[in-house]
Amino acid sequence: MQESQELELFLHVSRTLNFGRTSLECHVSPATLTRTIQRLETRAGSRLLDRGPRGVALTADGQRFVRYAERALALWSDWRTDSADLAGDLRIFATVTACQALLPTVLAPFRAAHPQVRLDLRTGDAGAALARLDEGDVDAAVAGLPERLPQSLVGRTLAVTDLVLVGGSRAGPFVVPNRGLVREAAERWFRARGITPTLAAEPDSHEGLLALVALGVGTGIVPRLVLETSAVQVEIVEEGLAAFPIGLCVRRADLRRPIVATLWGSVPEDSHG
Repeated sequence: MQESQELELFLHVSRTLNFGRTSLECHVSPATLTRTIQRLETRAGSRLLDRGPRGVALTADGQRFVRYAERALALWSDWRTDSADLAGDLRIFATVTACQALLPTVLAPFRAAHPQVRLDLRTGDAGAALARLDEGDVDAAVAGLPERLPQSLVGRTLAVTDLVLVGGSRAGPFVVPNRGLVREAAERWFRARGITPTLAAEPDSHEGLLALVALGVGTGIVPRLVLETSAVQVEIVEEGLAAFPIGLCVRRADLRRPIVATLWGSVPEDSHG
């Protein structure tokens, strides 16, 4: 439906306030994007965007049109979802912990309502989850939520756990993930405590981190949820290092796809980003 594509382009510009960025991220030429906005303004009978030397800004009518466009696209998505049985593949990324602790509850209503959808579940390094989603390798990811998501993604919180210090002692040496949100939180905790950490190991996964801690390699920092669902049990040395929200994330552009929109609609609206 051409009108829905035009509204999606307008909403993207309304978020970025940058024609060049929208052209690049939505894979349309600058000329096509400009003509699309001009057509919408002609049909709306009003200027929706001010474009000047200082950049792009929404007009008062443009702000009202944003609300209209969001409602129109939501209604179109609902109609498409209701008008046909969902079928096809849904590619989901989640860590082993998320698969055990969160996915059965999250996916049960969707699976019961749409049994013809084939779930393609992929696991791996938590630090790569959002990158794999943003690159289009998967359709949805259950992952730790940063304070601000990339503009191209949206997320809804499924659970909030805390980070805990496990095994060894507060003096280290430490075992921390080699990248990702837990690594970033660990580094903030070190700075707040005035600690210059000695790193004994930097594994890819939280589950691997626990195994190394159990072997006496060092003191680990992990989400409590990982510890609670793991067969490897180690002692908590300190808790409440930081709050760690975990959520379902999808690409904004994919919310127009019936399968993704239906999955998204099955999760309570605790939005993030």
